[in-house]
Amino acid sequence: MRYRTLGGTGIEVSAYCLGTMMFQDGCNSDHDDCVRIIHAALDQGINFVDTADMYGQGESEEIVGKALRGRRDDVVLATKVHFQMGEGRNRSGNSRRWILKAVEDSLRRLNTDWIDLYQVHRPDDSTDVEETLSVLSDLVRQGKIRAFGCSTFPAEEIVEAHHVSERRGLGRFRTEQPPYSILARGIEASVLPVCQRYGMGVLVWSPLAFGFLTGKYRKNQPIDLSTGRPTIRPERFDPTIAENAAKLDVVEQLVELADNIGCTLPQLAIAFTVAHPAVTSAIIGPRTMPQLEDLLKGVALTLDDAALDRIDEIVTPGTNLYNPNAPLPPRSLTDTALRRRPLTDRAAA
Repeated sequence: MRYRTLGGTGIEVSAYCLGTMMFQDGCNSDHDDCVRIIHAALDQGINFVDTADMYGQGESEEIVGKALRGRRDDVVLATKVHFQMGEGRNRSGNSRRWILKAVEDSLRRLNTDWIDLYQVHRPDDSTDVEETLSVLSDLVRQGKIRAFGCSTFPAEEIVEAHHVSERRGLGRFRTEQPPYSILARGIEASVLPVCQRYGMGVLVWSPLAFGFLTGKYRKNQPIDLSTGRPTIRPERFDPTIAENAAKLDVVEQLVELADNIGCTLPQLAIAFTVAHPAVTSAIIGPRTMPQLEDLLKGVALTLDDAALDRIDEIVTPGTNLYNPNAPLPPRSLTDTALRRRPLTDRAAA
């Protein structure tokens, strides 16, 4: 396993990061099996584990906490805060009030005294970024977290956060966790260059494009929308939708490329993401031990320029074949009041 420095933190992490979103009820609810998968990943050289409080409403963090007993010092542990936890007001977002509560809950579930990387899971329009950076800086000083980062932030909000950090003398986001795959290359245009400019570490999620790059979904083959991932977002998989049909066309070309190289489609997909100079680590999220074993077989796969050139021909760099963050479009798009002047002020004269 190759190791890379996580931004400017000095922390060395494996080029594969073990994501644990699948370790919860409705995915893999067998805690003992999940612990075995985590141990197998660690035994193969992965030292970077990523989770979030909202995965199974804390269940994933509890599983990770069990798995790391006796091995905590050898693991770089990352988790996240932002989404609603339980019922009631003020139990989500990026406010000082919520983050101070959420970090204690995560520490308890993870059975640890510190979190290596604490990430803000999404932007929060209702909270000034200065408020968020201030409380995260305090947590670093208190020793409860070692570094903090953001996840799925647009480039302009990353820039704003760094500007606020400099102006107010606060700690800054050391990492960004964006979606990135062969089918979703949009971050190549701005997010990744911005991260490079600020020396940020980048750990990318969904390198298998929500399962489309597993090889399970193929053109002219029936897709069961009643099981697995399609039950969560069936519109992402319905082959009668033009966007999905386009993805299936691309998959066929990528399968041919993988066959020519002598690897599986998932191995090709992961190798593509870690080949980008801005990417520190790719998050793999196996649900089963065979899935983990197949992905780890591709850890030494090197894509030469010819292979990467062919991928560029199949999917144009910097473009998305689908919106990887579709469930959470920004308010600038969903709130018409932010896109339309008042009726009396719309004319130019």
